[in-house]
Amino acid sequence: MSSRKITFIIVALLLLFGMTFGLTYLFISMKPKPEKKTEKKIVRSVKAEKIKYGDVISPLTRSGRVGSSKKVMLVAEASGKIEKGNVNLKAGQAFRKGQLIGTIYKDEAELALKASKSSFLKTLSNILPDLKIDFPEQFNTYSKFFNAIELDKDLPEFPVMNNEKLKIFLSGQGVLNEYYGIKQDEKQLERHSLYAPFNGTFSAVTYEVGSYVNAGSQIAQMLQTTELEIEVPVEYRKSNWIKIGDKVKVYSEDGSFIKAGQVVRKSDYIDENSQSRSIFVKVPNASVTLVPGQYLQVEFPGQKIELAMEIPRAGVFNTNEVFVVQNGELKKKQINIIRWNESTLIFNGLPEGLYVVTESLVNVKENSLANVLEKEETTAPKENEQ
Repeated sequence: MSSRKITFIIVALLLLFGMTFGLTYLFISMKPKPEKKTEKKIVRSVKAEKIKYGDVISPLTRSGRVGSSKKVMLVAEASGKIEKGNVNLKAGQAFRKGQLIGTIYKDEAELALKASKSSFLKTLSNILPDLKIDFPEQFNTYSKFFNAIELDKDLPEFPVMNNEKLKIFLSGQGVLNEYYGIKQDEKQLERHSLYAPFNGTFSAVTYEVGSYVNAGSQIAQMLQTTELEIEVPVEYRKSNWIKIGDKVKVYSEDGSFIKAGQVVRKSDYIDENSQSRSIFVKVPNASVTLVPGQYLQVEFPGQKIELAMEIPRAGVFNTNEVFVVQNGELKKKQINIIRWNESTLIFNGLPEGLYVVTESLVNVKENSLANVLEKEETTAPKENEQ
């Protein structure tokens, strides 16, 4: 092939490539340029409340157990066999104040006491003639005292001795020694009879009728059922808000109102396991509706906290920090927490007028844009006019 033809082909190819490149550039230049994407700013909607301080009263509800205000251990003060009284000595048995619960065998003690009284009567009968001669003005008094003594009854009160010589005479004859010895035996005999000190029930019985007991043996545990109280464990930090004399409301476990009560005691110690403090609530006429061992809900009144506000605990992080919405942005602020409740807290320390976020925010940075979703105010429906 001649050089001329080769040159022609090369030129033709160059022209073809040039035209192709030109047309491509023309078509590309004719294509509309895409608009640049602008970065959208995310605005978060958050639940928030406008800070406004006032008086806050926040009640506290805790579970407690009904118990007796009096728990008495029935202890034997004499030795012997337990004999039946007017009440069955069984756990769960109720009794009334003054009822004879039982007796500890006392026949021998009674006979010994009668023997002592007989000896005392003999002593008096021996000195009455001397009294009539040496102390005629006292004879009638001691004669009446002698006649008033009965073997089956306690000795009457000993006559008052205003005469020093008479006192020496009676002491020398052993009258005073015998008299007070018998009075001591009467007290000992009384200890053989067991009487109910109050209206109540036996919560536990260790010795039943027919058992032999020694002095000091614990026969049974007695609960007074007419005076019941509720022991409510409360966390120490929150127990400081409860005052003796506070009126409370008592509810059943299903939330039904039972009675009103009153705080009567606060323990001076803290349970080392639960770190709680026992609050004791007395309920009047409780025996009608309450049973020892029953669990109930007790609502303690909240003490008035001035210049404070209550918000959900969900809005607080890092112990005492919250988000507020300020100029359309989220800002971190620290608050002064006055009291923690179950699901809320009471605070102050921020200026009024700011909006404090009341929900938990995840992966949110300070200065993020935000708008406020305020709480909707609901209007209670009016009651039908009568």
